[in-house]
Amino acid sequence: MSVSFSSTSFAFQRPAHLCSNSLTVASNNFDSVPGGLGRLVLNVRSTSLCRRFRGLKLWVLERLNFQFQPPKQPKNRNHHFKNNLENEKGSVSDSSSILHVPDDKVTPMESPSLLQTGLSGAPMDVSRKPSLCIAVIGATGELAKRKIFPALFALYYSGFLPENVGIFGYSRKDITDEDLQSIIASTLTCRVDHQENCDDKLNAFLSRTYYINGGYDNKYGMSMLNARMEQIEGGSKTNRIFYLSVPQEALLDVASCLASSAQTQKGWNRIIFEKPFGFDALSSHRLTQYLLSNFQEKQIYRIDHLLGRNLIENLTVLRFSNLVFEPLWSRTYIDNVQVILSEDLAVHPGRYFSGYGIIRDIVHSHVLQTIALLAMEPPISLDGEDIRNEKLKVLRSIRKLEPKDVILGQYKTSGGAKVDACLNGLTPTYFAAALYIDNARWDGVPFLIKTGLGLIKHQMEIRIQFRNVPGNVYHECIGHNMDRAVNELILRDVPDEAILVRVNNKVPGLGLQLDSSELNLLYKDKYNMEVPDSYEHLLLDVIDGDSHLFMRSDELAAAWNILTPILNEIDKDNMSVELYEMGGRGPVGAYYLWAKHGVRWVED
Repeated sequence: MSVSFSSTSFAFQRPAHLCSNSLTVASNNFDSVPGGLGRLVLNVRSTSLCRRFRGLKLWVLERLNFQFQPPKQPKNRNHHFKNNLENEKGSVSDSSSILHVPDDKVTPMESPSLLQTGLSGAPMDVSRKPSLCIAVIGATGELAKRKIFPALFALYYSGFLPENVGIFGYSRKDITDEDLQSIIASTLTCRVDHQENCDDKLNAFLSRTYYINGGYDNKYGMSMLNARMEQIEGGSKTNRIFYLSVPQEALLDVASCLASSAQTQKGWNRIIFEKPFGFDALSSHRLTQYLLSNFQEKQIYRIDHLLGRNLIENLTVLRFSNLVFEPLWSRTYIDNVQVILSEDLAVHPGRYFSGYGIIRDIVHSHVLQTIALLAMEPPISLDGEDIRNEKLKVLRSIRKLEPKDVILGQYKTSGGAKVDACLNGLTPTYFAAALYIDNARWDGVPFLIKTGLGLIKHQMEIRIQFRNVPGNVYHECIGHNMDRAVNELILRDVPDEAILVRVNNKVPGLGLQLDSSELNLLYKDKYNMEVPDSYEHLLLDVIDGDSHLFMRSDELAAAWNILTPILNEIDKDNMSVELYEMGGRGPVGAYYLWAKHGVRWVED
């Protein structure tokens, strides 16, 4: 008997006949053996010995597993996972050289029995073993059906998920794999630029989707999830992502059971949590400490879908990659910054806020993170932790809010002053405030926030207004309203994504008349593509381990410190809440707040 190895491939080929004179097994990524490695060949000199060695061959095949070291993958945001498993485990290839070594040179590895993984029937399908598993906890909920599964499918279609990915749904409903596949299939569609082989991709994605009924005992349910994942993984090295799309009251129990019963020991584990991240500073601190007792900080991804918008990613790109903006990015040239987020009633606020209000739900995460990204110092690299460090410095420099700099509002029905019965007491649906960052770059520059529900239209934009030109020799040509002549950079996400720069120019013709015009980059005109959903962007960041758009625990605490004084005053009924008409422009008090801080109100 002679044995030889290959350092270039990993697969097992079953001979056409058990009594053939040779049995060839190609292998990949084995520990080096001097002289090079070729095939593994079991030679039987005479067919008369066939019966004697038939049982020996089966015994060898069952136990002859090989140890290998997977090559490290360079981090690349634009990578595709088409050959992910081959990159991790090796690919099937023919050996170009043959070396015979003694039997004692064969090194075993941990893996399922070969007889259990394909030699009892058809050849083993190595490609079915996933290199990444994603579990959606709360798989039958609305968020999972409308956002999470469609985002995962879009990533799968685009090649950003491995073809052999394992998708697992977990909930309390008593349904089957096929039932879950049917539920999510009704929400999966291919984008306009994703039409080629759409049905084939959809069927492939659904075939990789499995369901686990966790029942009402999460510890037992998570053990079942782990067992099912291990069954699909087949003993291979696999990473896991857990998306906890569960109510806040169930979060601690689910997270604890997941930590103890469902994490893999053969790869990394990452856990995604939905906002809100606590009800106040104290509850948030307790939640954070509990999570950190079960997971490492680098495993935790606190997701806010609004931070996955292209507008947010463009903040740092525009500033740090364009010389025309970076020198102007300070109190010397910028007069004020306005962050505007207004929503219509496409989502009913009574269900949407569930008593948390707009401050806890939108301002605490999305608005403050936007300001931190806009105002931070240049990071030393694009690494997530480096960016988070700079964001934290900004959040810690923001002055605590005072009631005199805040306007609260609550929408009312159009038929009178009655407030929607779904809202709890003084739960605000509108928030306007003036923030100040006490550092050398931004000292004295007001950051104006305006966000609310039930307003005249859906709008998301950032307006950066620059100071007037000192000693402007054209002031007589501008007229009395100098505010309308200021330069302005507008980053708009909704209704039409665009980058606008407002400049002053001469009106064509005789005489000297100045006009304020916009230089615009309208994305739908410039780029002929459908913009991916924010969940796609953020889920891909989690897969890549890019954490810069996810709040770290210390960022979370710093944000609560800014808002806690206002929340305490609301709890004590020391702040008035102004009612405003549904479909209107919001509380009148916001206009006076802008004027108080010397900022021109921009009409919607």
